Amino acid sequence: MSRTKTRSRSTPTPLPTTGRGRRAGLRLLAAAVVAGTVCAGLSAVPATAATTDPVVSRGVTIPAFYTPPAQLPSANGALIRTEALPLGLRIPGLDGRPMPGTATRLMYKSTDSAGQPVAVTGAYIEPSAAWKGTGPRPLVAVASGTMGQGDQCAPSFALQHPLTLNGDTVSVGYEALAIYRLLSTGAAVVVTDYVGLGTTDRLHTYVNRVDEAHALLDAARAARSVPGASVTAASRTGLYGYSQGGGATAAAAELQPSYAPDVPLSGTYSGAPPADLVSVMKGIDGSALAGALAWSISGFAQADPDLRAVVDANISATGKAALADASTMCVGDALFGYGFTKSSKWTNSGKSIGDIIAADPRAKAALEKQRIGTLKPAGPVRLATGVQDDIVPHSQARKLAVDWCGKGADVTYDAIVLPNLGDKILTNHLVPLITDQGDAISWLTDRLSGKAATSNCWSMPIQP
Repeated sequence: MSRTKTRSRSTPTPLPTTGRGRRAGLRLLAAAVVAGTVCAGLSAVPATAATTDPVVSRGVTIPAFYTPPAQLPSANGALIRTEALPLGLRIPGLDGRPMPGTATRLMYKSTDSAGQPVAVTGAYIEPSAAWKGTGPRPLVAVASGTMGQGDQCAPSFALQHPLTLNGDTVSVGYEALAIYRLLSTGAAVVVTDYVGLGTTDRLHTYVNRVDEAHALLDAARAARSVPGASVTAASRTGLYGYSQGGGATAAAAELQPSYAPDVPLSGTYSGAPPADLVSVMKGIDGSALAGALAWSISGFAQADPDLRAVVDANISATGKAALADASTMCVGDALFGYGFTKSSKWTNSGKSIGDIIAADPRAKAALEKQRIGTLKPAGPVRLATGVQDDIVPHSQARKLAVDWCGKGADVTYDAIVLPNLGDKILTNHLVPLITDQGDAISWLTDRLSGKAATSNCWSMPIQP
């Protein structure tokens, strides 16, 4: 199957847009990943009609809702459109209201890293549970972990379709567990799809810190205007994210004072943040998630002219075809399509992409602009990282904590000590996501209740 996707006119990308068919083994992966998932959550993906030329990504028709209008509002966080969003996993409550809440699909305006207006989609969920803490009902803005780069992988789409499976693509809405646990505390939740994930006008700018931070902060702004929402400008706001999401929340905490001072940020959870992309690229190169390297290259090639020039000069025809193919994939597709691929197979010289970037001042400078840790984050931050993490390397996440502590930030650092669960196969990265989730939500709930955090920066010299 293939998709049609219009690129941003201001950032042409020399990559084709045709995806390739996926093997039958995708069904086996989906069965393994969603073992134990509530059967009611498995839903077929409908073909939604659009007025003209619907976007189809790996056999999934993207609803017309995700196509941005030609004109966008001027204010960041302003709603463009909303519609009811049926949750794929829900149960009837005793009072007749669905559990865990009522969801609304959103499109809102943000500003990208080039300073240009951009439409972003997401979802707001009004919880059925009552808020029992102090103050008005708070809001948690959730930044999802890596979902992929195809539009069918959008987090808001995954809330409706916890499993998307059609033989050409597989996407699993694994963030639902954290989202539903947050809703059970009585906090409202807004989820961003990030720039270009879901929306059909451009490619998703994977791990672009400014795009992610702006999209997340503007989602918090947009939530206040959702019809029927109980959150207001006075609602305490928390940020929650792991992996790609951890990088997004970390960047948002840094940029909140300058970009969104009107968002009352009370606490940020940043799990396994990719703070230093040069280090992270080396971590994922040749790993099970090697496809994510293609997503980052394609996204930065679209957004940054200097990196685009480096890609054009160094990526081979085989590599460019791989980047284009990966650009329509979700995580499940990438595991089968490019798992354990070395980036040296994608370059003209046979050198790894990391080595090429390290040797090119333009590329090195472009990625240096993506480093998180150069600014002091607003409010208290809880940073967690698995000491065995070899996908988003532990050392660079720990350095982020050190950098923030050096700037006088209120940091709660948690090094998650687990045995080595397998080199480069994602387990060392994914297991801390689950084992730390309860503590992360409890910590964030305390911040939303107005309780003060206690920094442990003093302990960094003896922390692993």
